[in-house]
Amino acid sequence: MWWFQQGLSFLPVALVVWSAASFVFSYITAIVLHHVDPLVPYISDTGTIPPERCLFGIMLNISAFLGMATIYVRYKQVYALNPEKSKIIKLNKIGLTLGLMSCFGLCIIANFQKCILYYIHVVGACLTFGVGAIYMLVQTVLSYLMQPEVHSKDMFWIRLTMLLWCCSSIVSMFVSSVVLYSGLYGTNLVQKLHWDPQEEGYTAHIISTVSEWSLAFSFLSFFLTYIRDFQKISLRAVVSLRGQTLYNTPQSFATNEQTLLIAGSI
Repeated sequence: MWWFQQGLSFLPVALVVWSAASFVFSYITAIVLHHVDPLVPYISDTGTIPPERCLFGIMLNISAFLGMATIYVRYKQVYALNPEKSKIIKLNKIGLTLGLMSCFGLCIIANFQKCILYYIHVVGACLTFGVGAIYMLVQTVLSYLMQPEVHSKDMFWIRLTMLLWCCSSIVSMFVSSVVLYSGLYGTNLVQKLHWDPQEEGYTAHIISTVSEWSLAFSFLSFFLTYIRDFQKISLRAVVSLRGQTLYNTPQSFATNEQTLLIAGSI
């Protein structure tokens, strides 16, 4: 059995691989069609113009679904491992809520493009990355509280490193974006897809775009840390039959009919 076939480890693997592919495929398509500059465009810029916009949207929607599934399984795992620790249970519920909000923000990013509905797109980005960063913080704290019985110290430090990477990317992106869109370098820069290296504001633009890519991959790297945990989880469905028919048949009639069927009278 391959390592990604153990337990439910395929969930975070699928989430990371599919999300990375959605960024890369839309980027390649946009570059080939000369819709954006090859040197580190905004991720959102690679999903602005058809046909890459269609590819970007549908792939990110699937990523959001995989994210919700991964976050829910993580919630159930922590709950099962700590059934009597109220502090961990409370943090776990908060983490589930934050994670689902972050996935909803990803759906907004996928379906409301930057150059069409900018402010709604920004709301989606804040939900995805801002609330998502708080989700990472909660999971890191849970990893700390669950060591050494459940989590190793190494796992806590790895997740803390991913969290610090995420936070530094957010700060860098926020500061550079504020400088870029402050009005010092012109107006209507949101619609701008092509930049000349000689233009004013190009440095702030590059810092902002590099920070965005760094932020996205810090998220993906964090979910990679779930693989080892998910290898110890299995999922099965239990069917509970509450009747002999799928229709609301009177009990007496259903019983008689079943008896006749058994007797071979029908």
